[in-house]
Amino acid sequence: MTQEERGPMIESYGAAYDRLVEAIDALPREMWTYRPAPGEWTIHEILIHIADSEANSFIRARRFIAEPGSTVMAYDQDTWAVRLDYHSRNIEEALALFRELRRSTYSLVRSLPERTWSNTVNHPENGVMSMDDWLRIYEAHVPGHIVQMQRVHQAWLRTEAGKEAAA
Repeated sequence: MTQEERGPMIESYGAAYDRLVEAIDALPREMWTYRPAPGEWTIHEILIHIADSEANSFIRARRFIAEPGSTVMAYDQDTWAVRLDYHSRNIEEALALFRELRRSTYSLVRSLPERTWSNTVNHPENGVMSMDDWLRIYEAHVPGHIVQMQRVHQAWLRTEAGKEAAA
């Protein structure tokens, strides 16, 4: 990826918290625990996942920078949602954690020298990844979950509770 391509992606990455808050402000809280189908996540679970994913991203970015060639941790997001009982986790705490982790990493990556972007790490599932790969993944992570939350909302609106709330 060139510097010209990377710059807008870094800025988009840095704007994710504001985009996320804007998106969830449009979703009624009473439907955040609605599960559209077995095996699919609720909005509450998605928000907790975003914070947990960001904690992993925070560490991964630093491994790329400080320890290129090292191995980063993989994790099973569905297992985490169940075993960490995402529905008992506090949304406000998760959003605050996401905001601070993202802010810190954004500040770090926007000033990296060009040579750092070619650093690699080993991911147990994805193989060798570059810092540019990391940016592509995490720049798209929150927008992808915003779309997922909007689909959950649309499914909820088709239920009786959703129809009543919309009326």
